[in-house]
Amino acid sequence: MIELKAEQPEDRWEVEALYDLCFAPGREALSSYRLREGVPPVSGLSQVARDADGILAGAIRFWPVQIGTGQMPALLLGPVAVHPTHQGEGLGGALIRDSLAKAAETGWSRVLLVGDAPYYARFGFSALVGVAMPPPTNPDRVLGLDLVPGGWAGISGAVQRWRGVHTPS
Repeated sequence: MIELKAEQPEDRWEVEALYDLCFAPGREALSSYRLREGVPPVSGLSQVARDADGILAGAIRFWPVQIGTGQMPALLLGPVAVHPTHQGEGLGGALIRDSLAKAAETGWSRVLLVGDAPYYARFGFSALVGVAMPPPTNPDRVLGLDLVPGGWAGISGAVQRWRGVHTPS
């Protein structure tokens, strides 16, 4: 049995070790990491999955970002990772679905990520036109999801590092 729960400060190093295991060396050189520097993940939305023995099986994090000159708030999903011993069990999907539901419940309107459209389409993500992640991000991999109808309507511009208080919108 796997239990999903909010990531706690004491989970940080274990989660980082999981990300190191699951992702290529140099992952922190990606442009999305520049948006995360000095900004804590959104409390309650970033989650860990632990097995019956308390061993970390997966993790997902969300970060607040701002879009365009109007500095519209959005959530940046990622990274999400599942330990190799639990891959193929649907745990990644469970982490994504559960945390997106929590994001909607807490008042967030929109989520973006950088990823593979065929995988994330099953969760409702699609290409965002007019929303630009910092280079060298491939614009075809910038995907968004409305958590409320029209959540991305009229939103465009550069994705920027969060400078405010974690206030959903």
